[in-house]
Amino acid sequence: MNFFKITLLSTLLFTNGLFSQESNTEIKANENKIPENISKKTIARPAPSINGLQVHSLGIGLGQTFLKGDFGRNGEDSITIDIYHNYSASYSFDFLSNIHLSKHTYGNHHTVIPGIAFAIKSKFFQFDNFSPYALGGLGFYRPYVKDELGRSEAKTRFGANFGLGVELKLNNRMTTGIIGHYHNPFDTKQFGRPEIDGSYFKLLLTALYSFSGF
Repeated sequence: MNFFKITLLSTLLFTNGLFSQESNTEIKANENKIPENISKKTIARPAPSINGLQVHSLGIGLGQTFLKGDFGRNGEDSITIDIYHNYSASYSFDFLSNIHLSKHTYGNHHTVIPGIAFAIKSKFFQFDNFSPYALGGLGFYRPYVKDELGRSEAKTRFGANFGLGVELKLNNRMTTGIIGHYHNPFDTKQFGRPEIDGSYFKLLLTALYSFSGF
């Protein structure tokens, strides 16, 4: 009887040890497979990055527009909103485009200044995430005024734009800054009245959101 009990107990212990060894072997095999599968997926599908070149940024500029020349005689300086698009073409130069439209009233007179401006932005240097820059380029403008002689003709004109600014990159997505942007549409000749000669300067706070591409 004792011999039977000892034999039965030995058999149970041996069987339990055998299954435990197989389970440990299976667990180790699965543990070896998991990092391999994860690493393959990680290599095949890397997380997208927007650092570096070929990055688009879209945002707004909010601030004061100061009118000069005929624009200033027929309109009042006021708060305006611009739309900006920035494309990082290299580590030192960006392509900057700007769209704006505003109406400035002064008594019974007013000035309307729509424009699309394109410029090359050159960064002086970059300290950490802070960069001062200068910009210059050309654009298309269609300004007109209303004065004591009536409303002038609205003609699409070429023009130049220049500016200075600073920008601070808050993170991989958001950039804020300040820009002083000067626009000078070429003079517009008028039939039966003096030509329209004016320019305007914008001092704006900017906020742009960056993404990798369209």
